[in-house]
Amino acid sequence: MATEGISPARGVESTGTGANPDVVNIATHLREMAKIQPYALAAVCPAGRDRAGRAAHTHWTFQQLDRESDAVARQVLERAGITRGVRTVLMVKPSLEFFALTFALFKTGAIPVLIDPGMGIKNIGQCLAEAEPEAFIGIPLANLARRLLGWGKATLRTIVPVAPPCKGWHSHRNRPWLEDQSYPIAPTRADEVAAILFTSGSTGVPKGAVYTHSIFEAQVAVLRDLYGLGPGEIDLCTFPLFALFAPALGMTAIIPEMDFTRPAQVDPRMIVQTIQDFGVTNMFGSPALIRRVGDYGARHALKLPTIRRVISAGAPVPAKVLETFAMMLTPTASLTTPYGATESLPVCSIDSHEILGETRHQTDRGAGVCVGRPVGDVEVQIIRISDDPISDWSDDLCLPDGEIGEIVVRGPVVTRAYVNRPESTAQAKIAIPGQGGDVYHRMGDVGYRDDQGRIWFCGRKAHRVVTSEETLFTIPCEAVFNTHPAVFRTALVGVGPRGAMRPVLCVERQRSATATGKAKERPISKKALRRALLELGATYPHTKGITTILFHKAFPVDIRHNAKIFREKLAAWAAGRVR
Repeated sequence: MATEGISPARGVESTGTGANPDVVNIATHLREMAKIQPYALAAVCPAGRDRAGRAAHTHWTFQQLDRESDAVARQVLERAGITRGVRTVLMVKPSLEFFALTFALFKTGAIPVLIDPGMGIKNIGQCLAEAEPEAFIGIPLANLARRLLGWGKATLRTIVPVAPPCKGWHSHRNRPWLEDQSYPIAPTRADEVAAILFTSGSTGVPKGAVYTHSIFEAQVAVLRDLYGLGPGEIDLCTFPLFALFAPALGMTAIIPEMDFTRPAQVDPRMIVQTIQDFGVTNMFGSPALIRRVGDYGARHALKLPTIRRVISAGAPVPAKVLETFAMMLTPTASLTTPYGATESLPVCSIDSHEILGETRHQTDRGAGVCVGRPVGDVEVQIIRISDDPISDWSDDLCLPDGEIGEIVVRGPVVTRAYVNRPESTAQAKIAIPGQGGDVYHRMGDVGYRDDQGRIWFCGRKAHRVVTSEETLFTIPCEAVFNTHPAVFRTALVGVGPRGAMRPVLCVERQRSATATGKAKERPISKKALRRALLELGATYPHTKGITTILFHKAFPVDIRHNAKIFREKLAAWAAGRVR
């Protein structure tokens, strides 16, 4: 197997909270919180509407969640043979059952396989074939798709059906098994595989990143120390996977009423209402969701005084989006944008105060997007750009500050392999000789380090446009054109072979809300806007060579965050429209 031989991550010690200090398992944090604050709310989920049309909710306290997950581990998973080391696909919508099942899987030592259902039927089938799961836990729709499409047919031997959220388990609707006896958490080691998390596939084929228990442990510590997250916080979880950290950190996880596969179409009224109803103090949201809620708040002059911090990740967050959302917050509240990826999260972090007060002005002039300084024990290096595998690390690969290159990272939150994808692993990982299997992960991004130690993101390596005269990087070029008020966003793509590409700027026009709530494009004509953009680009050395502009109605974006632009699709579209 591609995951064998993974050793403990550098800088991470086994610090389990149970009797055995060598046990490293994220479930121990839930057990500890159930002792510290047994009657505090751990998870709150939507449960439809009451007769008056008001939002109804269901919840578990930390003690209840701990006991429920104990009971599920003993009475459901163990009876089904889902124990330590068993790879188990989990396809359950965000709900109380989702929390109980996930922590139960960790308690048994099983390996959850988590796949974004929005990535498409074909990709899901491929991911399950690569993950080689032995068990499948899913709601009726997921099980129907599994049977019809043959997902995991070659390796699955155990199926556990789950009824829709808030209706209990398929064969135990009233959950009659609640016991006082604590379930013994599996004594998993730091280097043991804890989960397989698939990337969204927004910049290539989805790949299963192998998470060890030490990585989860390191992430909990970084989130706690970096952002001050802990007991007493009320967390609005608009991204299901991030929601799992809330109970481990002692926060109350509030699941909003929304379609998690379409954050850009979220009803902002529901988000605002949930924040106000529960006094939310912390919020995680994709840039698309932050934009939508911020615009709604600006139109209605709303204030959200209970929020202490907002965390937005998944793609660069435009400064104007941060500025608009920050208008709803108190002056002491923070709006942070961590940088990272499924394979390594978080890597860097920066606060909106620093962005709005300083770096946004450099971004608008084409300096890239500042993603802040490395966090915790994460080490970031900038190396020469290459599309080839790099087998062994050498300091000779590194570039001086200020020069754009590939961003590579190492540290306790960095994954070391993809499941059953040795070629992808070889392409993305650089072995560090003499460091016990430690690696640098190639983020697939380009950027540079400034003289203050901050990292600046300049786009995806695969998206760079290499002409016969120069190499153009997407983010520095697009930022210049994005400053025009009639532009919603732009995407630079290359048409033709690398080395002789023709740079093409795709433009999505800004839309404004009408009295009916519908959006309409600004009145400026395409001809006038094209002329204005060409004049704007001509004022900067790195954009003056971009002379082909195409207008696109709505860019294709990733499912997970609705924020990453599928530039490969736009490039194919543009190729059919230029001569």
